[in-house]
Amino acid sequence: MLKDLIISKVRVKLLEIFFARPNEIYHVRDLVRKTEEEINAVRRELAHMEQAGMVKKEPRGNRLYYWFNKNYLFYPELASIMAKTTGLGNEILKNKNKIGRLNFVMFSGKFVGKAERKPNEVDILVVGEVVIPELAALIKAEESRTQKEINYTVMTQEEFLFRKRRRDPFLMDVLGGSRVMIYGEESDLVS
Repeated sequence: MLKDLIISKVRVKLLEIFFARPNEIYHVRDLVRKTEEEINAVRRELAHMEQAGMVKKEPRGNRLYYWFNKNYLFYPELASIMAKTTGLGNEILKNKNKIGRLNFVMFSGKFVGKAERKPNEVDILVVGEVVIPELAALIKAEESRTQKEINYTVMTQEEFLFRKRRRDPFLMDVLGGSRVMIYGEESDLVS
């Protein structure tokens, strides 16, 4: 869990908020309300995060607004960790035995970064012997929580390998984009 890597529970809550909506700008009191922590603890953690280059701030009137710095050195690694420890990634990992025998679960970089995607782009690729109703229930719950449709594709290992050998345009397009591995080895996925 993220709490194992990051000692401060306030920082964990702040990271969850910033990564849930990476394009948002937050006022300090809004962060206090969302974290349900003391204002001084939130301010102290924001100061540490700003000093480390994780967040940026901007004064507007008599208020300070914060947002996560996407140019932070470890942004991609933190995004990957957050994708695995929160939201749908966490639910898939917690329920992987119910979902079936998974070989790979890959989220697109746009899905993790909450960026806009084209209608035909795939957010999630799942490879293995999958119990579709179990996976669909998790995805439907995430869709209702985020109010966004999730495009996902499920393939057996055999279908995946066949399409990869044939250089199937659909699969090459999915594998050609940025990705975050939720389950399985990336080197095995793309080799």
